[in-house]
Amino acid sequence: MSKFLKGTVILMLASLITRVLGFVNRIVVARFIGAEGVGLFMMAFPTLLLVITITQFGLPIAISKTVSEAESNGDRQKVKKILVVSLSITLGLSLIFTPALILLAPYLSQTLFTDPRTYYPLVAIAPIIPVVAISSVLRGYFQGRQQMKPPAYSQVIEQVVRITLIAVLTKTFLPYGIEYAAAAAMVASVLGELASLAFLFTYFKRKKTFRVRKQFFSSIQKGKETLRELMEVALPSTGSRMIGSVSLFFEPIVVAHSLALAGVTASMATAQYGSLTGYAMPLLFLPSFITVSLSQSLVPAISEANAGKNYKLIEHRLQQALRICLITGGLSIVILYIYAKPLMQLMYGSESGAMFIMIMAPFLLFYYYQGPLQAVLQALNLARAAMINSLIGAVVKTGVIFVLASQAGFGINGAALGMVVGFVLVTILHFMTIIKAVPIMIYIRDYAVVAAVIVISGLWGHYSWLTFLPSEPVSIRLVIGIITTCIVYIFCSVLLRLITKEDMKKIPVIKRFV
Repeated sequence: MSKFLKGTVILMLASLITRVLGFVNRIVVARFIGAEGVGLFMMAFPTLLLVITITQFGLPIAISKTVSEAESNGDRQKVKKILVVSLSITLGLSLIFTPALILLAPYLSQTLFTDPRTYYPLVAIAPIIPVVAISSVLRGYFQGRQQMKPPAYSQVIEQVVRITLIAVLTKTFLPYGIEYAAAAAMVASVLGELASLAFLFTYFKRKKTFRVRKQFFSSIQKGKETLRELMEVALPSTGSRMIGSVSLFFEPIVVAHSLALAGVTASMATAQYGSLTGYAMPLLFLPSFITVSLSQSLVPAISEANAGKNYKLIEHRLQQALRICLITGGLSIVILYIYAKPLMQLMYGSESGAMFIMIMAPFLLFYYYQGPLQAVLQALNLARAAMINSLIGAVVKTGVIFVLASQAGFGINGAALGMVVGFVLVTILHFMTIIKAVPIMIYIRDYAVVAAVIVISGLWGHYSWLTFLPSEPVSIRLVIGIITTCIVYIFCSVLLRLITKEDMKKIPVIKRFV
């Protein structure tokens, strides 16, 4: 197994564990504070993402890329300069924006979000900003060296600590009000991120390949060239991420005001937004742990190939990533669409978010493709093009949300449709940009086969859910239905040669049998 695939598998496994633990967190929170409390949490969260984006300044991807190039040249001093410059920037910015978020919290909660209760989650989450700033630098360093285990382990540690604390804290503060319980959930996130940072820092001190002394930060004066290299990647990347973060920041604001125009009260709008973003979307985006892992592995792998002008390897890596997304994404679409209602009922005790899943699931393949495509654009020094694509998608998405959600006939479903339009458009634009830069084959047969496999396994899943074991509990029927649907999907994929013997040989557990 190649270093690229090995690193990707490690990240996938850790990300899967992290997502599962994250689901447990969300289930616990939902059970304790309900859709309205989750809505308060999710309305405040995009503000945090925006501040973190500003603080990180696009450096994680830039660090990964420049460290990878420096490692390939054996330049350890360059790696040290990269860390010095990056830590100085992120720490400086976090010291500015952390108090700024606290000071602006009253205005944000009362004026923009139209629900004053979001003040408490906003203030509670602010201390996480400097912690994430340092963690992101260390993660970028390890990913640049293609050491995927430390970031993977840190993600698991973060979720374990969070899940340990979240039930206790939300239950403790719930008697004081839903807003305090939502703030307690934010505090659990802060402590989980702090534990993750402690692990990364300890691992870094043990495994570093250069000396760190008291004068570590004094070398920033000699790092002007390093700063320039970082900014060449970071600034366009920041623009792209900033557009996404600003879009997410305005999303709950636009939704709240649009629903108000449709005659929905503020508390009801908060609950509906909580069902969409806190219940449905985490389930929809659960399979994206695969694409996130691929994206993190692609940046250093493509950067190294691009530095050597090896365009054949670039296409090979991209085709590997897209093939994995295609196969796993197709299975995700089937399971999420067919079993939307029982999944929501089992996890949250409510089917209120099932309709959002059924609206968005058929288009998820576009979302799963977006991460790897954007990673390739950044590795090819086309971050500016990615930024423009993201800007177009964000503007169109926000416009569609406002137009549809403000109509009584659509309401909150209009917000779901707007999100779909946004990620479909951005993915298409990313793909067209890459085709212009690198010659890539488009295997139409694979897409036709996936469509056929989705239809066949979807029909089987629908039939099995209606027919098999109707008197058994929902949990048993759901498990049996998902397992048999997966078997049918894999069988049809192998039969129609979507999954080949060569693909199976790359999986160590299966290799000995084929």
